Amino acid sequence: MPRIIHPVAGLIALLTIATFWISTASTELFASDAAVAAVKTAIPWGFILLIPALAITGGSGFALTKGARKGLVGAKLKRMPFIAANGLLILVPAALFLAAKARAGEFDAMFYVIQVLELLAGAVNIALLALNMRDGMALARRRRGLRN
Repeated sequence: MPRIIHPVAGLIALLTIATFWISTASTELFASDAAVAAVKTAIPWGFILLIPALAITGGSGFALTKGARKGLVGAKLKRMPFIAANGLLILVPAALFLAAKARAGEFDAMFYVIQVLELLAGAVNIALLALNMRDGMALARRRRGLRN
């Protein structure tokens, strides 16, 4: 079961973060302040999907490792603390701060400083999660090759 749950939950997490990022970047570049406010206030609601998806991905991933810590599994495990710390220490607080500022209509310098930080940290997490997905697909291909 973890072999099915892990990639599905991981894909949901990656697509959710990418949706947050693309929505933010596109509204900041091409839309009104009202649209920016709508996106920024909607993103924290997306945590209802994102946080369980990340937890399920992490838990099922650890179950799949069966104690392995080298090779591609080791590379994935090394990335996870950075992904988690980036999310918990930068992305979640930034999203909550930006939602509050947007709801109040306060698009000031601090809003944009935090917005840039959030976009950079989000891009890092997207890249790290994409690397983990790439390595996971390679592991799955190897496993299938061993069974054939």
